[in-house]
Amino acid sequence: MSNKQQSKQPFFTIVERACRQIPGFKELYHRIERKMSVLGKSHSTLDNYGRHLAHLALHYNCLPTELDAEQIEDYLHYLKSKRNSPSESYFKFTVYGLRFAFRLEGLDDRIIELPELEKPKKLPVVLSCEEMRAMLKAPKLLKHRLVLGMLYGCGLRCGELRNLHIADVDLDRGMVHVRQGKGRKDRYVPLGEMLPRGIAKYLATEHPDKWLFNGKDHHDIFSQRGVQWVVKEAAKRAGVRKHVNVHTLRHTYATHLLEDGMDIVTVKELLGHVMIQTTMIYLHVAQSRHKTPFSPLDTLYKKNKK
Repeated sequence: MSNKQQSKQPFFTIVERACRQIPGFKELYHRIERKMSVLGKSHSTLDNYGRHLAHLALHYNCLPTELDAEQIEDYLHYLKSKRNSPSESYFKFTVYGLRFAFRLEGLDDRIIELPELEKPKKLPVVLSCEEMRAMLKAPKLLKHRLVLGMLYGCGLRCGELRNLHIADVDLDRGMVHVRQGKGRKDRYVPLGEMLPRGIAKYLATEHPDKWLFNGKDHHDIFSQRGVQWVVKEAAKRAGVRKHVNVHTLRHTYATHLLEDGMDIVTVKELLGHVMIQTTMIYLHVAQSRHKTPFSPLDTLYKKNKK
């Protein structure tokens, strides 16, 4: 078959391939889709579960719910032994997708002894005040400075920033309405004193259409890659040597609020966390405003002089 003929072959996603090739997979996928809709699960969760179940179905050429414990264990071992070892998230969606499918079909997911997934206990990267100031000054465009300002000044997730409508920003009250954040929860976050002035100037000069931050086409939403580029480029221009991504600014927001004396329950609500345990990780990186941590080297030789 020539390259031209190959290029004309229809492209099917992994889920579409499983639906076409594995008897019963299409019906199983639709049942999962319907159940997730009833439970209020996000489309991205459905997409992740579906893709990983499809990979498993195509691997064994049968429905995932027809597999026994040994076959599932062999598959997970197969994933581990591949040259490019899969990430934690890959295992997570394979395991959680299987559990969801087994429960949906009335099967006992404990029988298959899926492994427990432990999250790595890593502390978040946090920027200093000096690094944050340098990053906020780095972009040439006001739009890009405001993107950084909203990510840090309001602690927004990337998706929350991209989905902001102009009407969600209340400059008179100094609040931003974050709609359908993680867990499909709405919340209000204060803009502070500086952001409303910058946003007012931006609206007057740039005239965005629907979204607060448009893409290249004024009718398009600002892309995820575009937001990532703004953050990476600002960190590069500011000379920040730490590994910085979009979520680093949210980590920095939470840590700086705690260091400025805000209580952790309020920080939890501003971040939109469901569990206080998620917020408590910032206590490990925040420096107490009452007494700055120090090294024993600083006092070692002073003690000797007494």
